[in-house]
Amino acid sequence: MAKRTKIIYWISTGLLSFGMLSNGTAQLIHAKGFSDMFAHLGYPPYFMTILGIWKILGVIALLIPKFALLKEWAYAGFFFVMSGAAFSHIAAGDSLKEILPSLILILFIVVSWYFRPGDRKTHP
Repeated sequence: MAKRTKIIYWISTGLLSFGMLSNGTAQLIHAKGFSDMFAHLGYPPYFMTILGIWKILGVIALLIPKFALLKEWAYAGFFFVMSGAAFSHIAAGDSLKEILPSLILILFIVVSWYFRPGDRKTHP
C-alpha cells in the first residue's frame, strides 16, 4: 500500500508542478494567450506577474525536501488561486472548456495533498 501511495503522490505532484510551473512561467512573461484571458476576466496585467512568481515559488516549495509548513502554505495558495480562477471563468460566462483546466489542477492539488508522505506533513 505504501508504494501505491507514493506513486499516486509523485504522479499527482509531478502533474501539479508541471501545470503550475508552465502557467506561472507563461504569466510571468505575459504570454499573449494569458494576457488576453486576464483582460477578458477583468484583471490588470500586473496581476499575472504576481501570480506567476507565486506559482513558481510554490512549485519550488512543494519539490524541495523538508519545510512541511511551507508546503501546506503552497497547497493552500494553489487551491485559492485555482478555485478563484474557476469562479472567475464562471462569473465571466465562460464555457466548460475554459473552466476545466482550473478544475483539473484543483484535482491534482487535492490528490497530491492527500497522498503526501509523512515527512511532508506538519504533523506526521
